[in-house]
Amino acid sequence: MIKGKFINENVPVVKVTLFSDQAVQTPYFILDTGFTGDLQVTAEIARELNLEVVGVTRTGMASGEIVTVPTAIAISTMEGIKRVVNVLISKNMSLVGISFLKKFDYKAIIDCKNKTVALKRVS
Repeated sequence: MIKGKFINENVPVVKVTLFSDQAVQTPYFILDTGFTGDLQVTAEIARELNLEVVGVTRTGMASGEIVTVPTAIAISTMEGIKRVVNVLISKNMSLVGISFLKKFDYKAIIDCKNKTVALKRVS
């Protein structure tokens, strides 16, 4: 089980290990159940990992705005399991989405009252 935490009073975050041929990072990612992709990282994290942009995608934002975002491929590891993940490179924040949880067979357990976050493997 991966345990996360709440930051800024009401934002659930979990650590995700992400790596490329060049480097490894384990930053906190906001657990965003409205994000259907794998991961979104900041441009700074993408630079530190030396992620190569392999394309662009049109993405709908929560505001309804459609934006074009660079994409990359990376490897992520969670509890000893490795998966290839699609990464959006954004100016904003790092997000972990529903597709990522599916790839690793996790369910998210968010307890807002007690401010706890966990990812639990379901298979």
